[in-house]
Amino acid sequence: MSSSSENPTVTERGKDRREEDGEKKEGGGGFIEKVKDFIHDIGEKIEGAVGFGKPSADVSGVHIPHISLHRADLVVDVLIKNPNPVPIPLVDIDYLVESDGRKLVSGLIPDAGTIHAHGEETVKIPISLVYDDIKSTYDDIKPGSIIPYLVRVVLLIDVPIIGRIKLPLEKSGEVPIPYKPDVDVEKIKFHRFSFEETTATLHLKLENKNDFDLGLNMLEYEMWLGDDSIASAELTESAKIEKQGITTMQIPFSFRPKDFGSAVWDMIRGRGTGYTIKGKIDVDTPFGNMKMPISKEGGTTRLKKEDDDDED
Repeated sequence: MSSSSENPTVTERGKDRREEDGEKKEGGGGFIEKVKDFIHDIGEKIEGAVGFGKPSADVSGVHIPHISLHRADLVVDVLIKNPNPVPIPLVDIDYLVESDGRKLVSGLIPDAGTIHAHGEETVKIPISLVYDDIKSTYDDIKPGSIIPYLVRVVLLIDVPIIGRIKLPLEKSGEVPIPYKPDVDVEKIKFHRFSFEETTATLHLKLENKNDFDLGLNMLEYEMWLGDDSIASAELTESAKIEKQGITTMQIPFSFRPKDFGSAVWDMIRGRGTGYTIKGKIDVDTPFGNMKMPISKEGGTTRLKKEDDDDED
């Protein structure tokens, strides 16, 4: 009986050892699998890191939305492409505008936005060129001239895994330093003269002192003889004023001499009288539309007979 009671015990203990050994083996196998999974995950992450690429950028265009006698506003369009599966921040934009190697303006735009994953964005960089600053720094840059420019842009981008990178870009072009047109009264030709109503034609001369053509769209003016405003109008007829050229416009008008003061009567008596003309013009240029003031002060005019020389 003692032998029969020992056998189950041995058998059970044997089973326990095998089960324990199996558990140890299974436990060892589970740990190894976990290590393998960990290594696999790390491998995938490394592969993902290697898969990250540098964004690309290009200056797709430079526009001049506003130009005047005082400044030119430029907008530089920069197209940025992000090939990565995550958004990337555009940390800084550093820009410099120069002409013939001389600095015109520079600046820094911080926190310029985010480029979407697998996407592209056009970032607009506004730049203002103030003519007074340019002319005071560089004496050889004259009003009316066209100067070359070079825009240098450096993008600082924060790419995951790779880190911060710089993308340098350049774009060249031309920008004008406008000069306002000179206006003068070539002559006033009277057609009908009476104290109640006098009709005449104003021969207005416009001189373009710029190195580029002006396409005249609108002329608004007011003319004084002495202290009396005798004519004003807004004309929308088109005309081309060639660079460094002169054009003459014939503008009909009428006034009542009896309503005005001594300057008109001096003109009637054949004496010279001072005149002033002021206004503005709307013109198209190769660089965009411009609204420019015109003015002439201290001119002299007199009434002549019909057979007088028209050029006087």
